[in-house]
Amino acid sequence: MSHDAHLLALAGTFLLVLLTLGLWFAYVLGVRAQRRRRKAWHCWRLISFSFGCGLLVLALSPPMVEWGHADLRGHMAQHLLLGMFAPIALMLGAPGTLLLRSVPVVTARRLTDIAGSPLGRCMSHPVTALLLDIGGLYVLYLTPLYQLSFNQPLLHVWLQLHFVLAGYLFSWSIAGPDPAPHRPGMWLRLGVLFVAIAAHAVLGKLMYAYGFPRDSAHDLAQIEAAAQLMYYGGDLAELLLALVFFAAWYRRRTESNALGWQTANRRT
Repeated sequence: MSHDAHLLALAGTFLLVLLTLGLWFAYVLGVRAQRRRRKAWHCWRLISFSFGCGLLVLALSPPMVEWGHADLRGHMAQHLLLGMFAPIALMLGAPGTLLLRSVPVVTARRLTDIAGSPLGRCMSHPVTALLLDIGGLYVLYLTPLYQLSFNQPLLHVWLQLHFVLAGYLFSWSIAGPDPAPHRPGMWLRLGVLFVAIAAHAVLGKLMYAYGFPRDSAHDLAQIEAAAQLMYYGGDLAELLLALVFFAAWYRRRTESNALGWQTANRRT
């Protein structure tokens, strides 16, 4: 990447940092508004969202950006933070629920209608999220797109944004706490999660065995180390998402059983 292109990429990355800080500030204001109205909002959700924003800022910090430009291992560390760990933390903060509580009722209904529209349901389906998230990684690393991103700063910044958005969409479609009346059943979501785990592992093996991304400036040792980082780091993130999924399922099951017992006691 030329010097001018590198500066442009840094400027775009700085804008992403500002956007992250702006979203965090808006989230904090939303939480304060809820508490002023004496509406419950768990403190751990604020902590989780703040942690997710912190991971984004870390991944977009100058040292990480420089490492990612010079070393594929640094790039892969950025990918894991931007596309896997940070989205899970952000998702657990339930920003969608907070948004619906914070905006006027008319606006909340419009947003709900958009989410429930055929296009909204298609985009939020776990299979669509899988294709955008894991499928995007296959396109990035198995085609010349990775090397092209080093010569096109706007493409480079867009890929960073895509990591976050696709990772968040996938995490939310599997285990999001926000209301989703048209969300598929648990078995389909669990199946998609297992497919994602397998597809992520296969991509790591392809990179390790065949030296993808090819025609890059990285030597084989860097590529193999980055592939191992993707393989094991991805497993850790997906295990965390699976734990969140089963924890949410167990909580709903417990609440449903408790409600059933209360109904039975009232009848007797």
